[in-house]
Amino acid sequence: MAEIAGGAGRLLRLDGGGQTLLVVVGADAPKLAYWGSALAPEAEGALDLRMFERAVPHGMLDAGEALSLSPEAGQGFTGRAALEWRRPDGAFVSQSAPTNVHSLPQGWEIVSQDLHAGLETRVSVTLDSETGVAAFRTEVTNRGHTPLGLDHVSACALPAPGDELLVFDGRWGREFRVTRTKLGGGCYVQENRTGRTSHHAPPFLVAGESGFSEHHGTVIGFHLGWSGDHRLSAERLRDGRVQVQAGELFWPGEVVLAPGETYETPWLYVAKSTEGLNGMSDRFHRFVRDTILGGRLRDKPRPVHFNTWEAVYFRHEREELFALAQTAADVGAERFVLDDGWFRGRVDDRRALGDWTPDPVKYPQGLGPLIDHVRGLGMEFGLWVEPEMVNADSDLIRTYPDWVLGVPGRDQPLGRGQYLLDITRAEVADNIFRQLDTLLREHPIGYLKWDFNRDLTHPQSGGRPASRARTLAAYALIDRLRAAHPGVEIESCAAGGGRADYEILKRTDRIWTSDCNDPLERQSIQRGFSFFFPPEVMGAHVGPRESHTTARTTSLDLRVMTALFGHMGIEADIRRFRPEDQAELAAGLALHKRFRGLLHGGRTWRLTPPDPGAAAFMVVGADGALASYAQMETPLYAALEPLKLIGLDLDQTFAIRLLNPPARPGATMKVIPDLARGETLRATGRLLSEVGLPLPVLRAGQVAVFHLEPVRA
Repeated sequence: MAEIAGGAGRLLRLDGGGQTLLVVVGADAPKLAYWGSALAPEAEGALDLRMFERAVPHGMLDAGEALSLSPEAGQGFTGRAALEWRRPDGAFVSQSAPTNVHSLPQGWEIVSQDLHAGLETRVSVTLDSETGVAAFRTEVTNRGHTPLGLDHVSACALPAPGDELLVFDGRWGREFRVTRTKLGGGCYVQENRTGRTSHHAPPFLVAGESGFSEHHGTVIGFHLGWSGDHRLSAERLRDGRVQVQAGELFWPGEVVLAPGETYETPWLYVAKSTEGLNGMSDRFHRFVRDTILGGRLRDKPRPVHFNTWEAVYFRHEREELFALAQTAADVGAERFVLDDGWFRGRVDDRRALGDWTPDPVKYPQGLGPLIDHVRGLGMEFGLWVEPEMVNADSDLIRTYPDWVLGVPGRDQPLGRGQYLLDITRAEVADNIFRQLDTLLREHPIGYLKWDFNRDLTHPQSGGRPASRARTLAAYALIDRLRAAHPGVEIESCAAGGGRADYEILKRTDRIWTSDCNDPLERQSIQRGFSFFFPPEVMGAHVGPRESHTTARTTSLDLRVMTALFGHMGIEADIRRFRPEDQAELAAGLALHKRFRGLLHGGRTWRLTPPDPGAAAFMVVGADGALASYAQMETPLYAALEPLKLIGLDLDQTFAIRLLNPPARPGATMKVIPDLARGETLRATGRLLSEVGLPLPVLRAGQVAVFHLEPVRA
C-alpha cells in the first residue's frame, strides 16, 4: 500500500490479489481512477494525474457529471446521488470536500466535510491483499446544531466496466435465479422491503462488458453485506458511463442523527475479474473462507445432516424419531437436526412460536432421552428455532401483547400466523436469549437451525421506524448467544434462502439455500448461489422421491449427486427407503465424506454445457477434481459434444472415471463408450480443456459425475 502526491491531488494506491486500485483525492470528492492488473512499483513516479481527466461535452454543466465515490447533487451530479439528507429548516444541498486521509489495515479512510451543511463523511476503501476483493463503507456524522435526516446513503458509487447486468431474483422455492439484462438509458433499481435479504431481490449483482461469460470478459461483482432492507441500482449517466450503488433502504424518517451522531452504511464487497464470472466467484469464495468466516471452517469437516422436517413434519412421536435416528446413523449421517414441532403446543405453524420449552405431550421427559439416543449413535444433536418471531396464538404474546413489532392500534397482516417480535427492546431480547440459553445450557445441543419465516410489515418501535434497528438487534442476539456458547454452530434459514449475505455469514456457519429439495430445481438454485458463496456453507439435502415443493419424481442418483456438492444432508423418511436405496444413499454419503476436503476447500468453476438444458460445473483441488454434468431437460440433439473443463493443470495427466455409470446404459446408447461403463481413462488437462470430456447420452433428470485423479510420476 502506497500514497503518491500529485500536482492535481493525491493518489492513494492499494495492491492485492494481483491487482492495483487507485483513488484520486483532489479539491473535490474522491474518485476511483484505476482498478486493474497490478502496476509495477516503479510506475508510480511516471503516473500523470492528468491521464484521469475526462472531456466534458456541450449541453451539460461545465464540470460534467461529477461521479465520485460518494456523488452529491450539490456538486453538479445529475444522476442518483449517493447521499440524500435534509434539515428541519429545509436545507438539503451539500458540497463536501476532502479534508484528511487516514491509513487503515489494507486501506484508506477519506474524510470530507461541508461546514456550511454541517456534514462530515468518511469513505473507507480496503483491498484484500490475497484475493483482491475490495470493501467500501461510508460514515455520515452530523456536525450541525439541528437534527439531520438521512433519506439515502450508499456505501459507495462505482463506475461499471460495461452496461450488461447479471441480476438475481426468484421466489420461495426457487431462489437465486439469474437473468441478464442490457442497461439502456435510465436506471435499473432493485429494492427489498422484507426485513431480510428476501427471496426475490437479494443484495448482489454483476456488471460487465457486453458478452461476458463464465470464462471471458471483464466483470465486477457487488455484494452488500446487509441482512435487511436494501437498494441496488445501476444507472446510465448522460456521458455514457454506468454507475452502480448499493445501500440500505430506509423507511420514512428512520434515520435521524442528533448533533454529533454518526450513521454507518453496511460494507459493500466488490470483486473485479478480467476472466469472466468464474474469476469473480473464485475471488469471492476465497475471501469468504478467509475473511468473512475468519477461517473457522477450514480443516473442520462439515457434518452430514439428517433433518427431520420432510420425514415427520409436526408429527413428533418417540418411536418414530428414535427409529429415524437409528436409520440416519446407519446410512452415515453425522448430525441429527430436530426441526419444527418440538416445543410446547406446536401442532401446526399457526401457534406456539415464542414458547421455547419442550412440548410435554410429545416429550414428557423433555428432549433428554432423544438427545441421549442420538449422541449414543455417534451423531451430534441440532435443533430448529425461530427466535425473532412469535405466533399470535402463543403464551408469550398472551403475556406480553405489546411485544409485537408494529404500530399500536393497527391490524397487521399475519404471515404463517405470526408476527415479528420487537427485539429492539432489551426486555424482549433478554427473554428470548434466556429461553435459548437455558436450552443450550441444559442440553448438549451443538447446532441451531435459525429460521425467519415471514416478511416485515409495520416495522415501528417506540413511535419510530425500526427496520434497521431490528436487523442490528438480530445480529446482537446471535452474537450474544455465540459468545455464551462458542461451540454451537448456527444455520441461517429464512424459509429457505431468504437471508443470505456476508454480514449474517460472519456469525453463522451455513445457509439453508432453499426449502426446495427437488434436484432439478436445486441444480439452478445452487448455481446461482455459487456466484458469491463457496460450497461448504451451502445446505444441500437429499429429499424424498416425490418433491415436497414441486411434486416431481426424481431418481435417487440425481438427488444424491446434486446434494453431494454442498454441505450435504438428508431430509426424507429414509425408514421407508427400500434396502437397496438405503445402500445407495449410504454409498453417496460415503462418497461425499471421501471428497469432502476437495469439495469444501477446492476452487469451483462453472462450465459451459454443450446443451442449453443442462448444468455443469467442477471443483478442482490439489488432489484432483470432481466434475458434474446434469441434464435437466431433454437434450436438443441425440448426442452431446464433449464437456470442456477448465481450471486444471494443463500438463498434468489425470485418471478419469465416471462415478455413477448409468444402470441401464443400453436404454440411451447403442454404442457405449468405456468411460460410460465406468472404465478408467487417462488424459491431460490440456486435452480436457481443448477437446473436452466425452459425455454419455443422458435423459432429462440424469446426471454424470466424474472423478479426475492426478497420475503421479
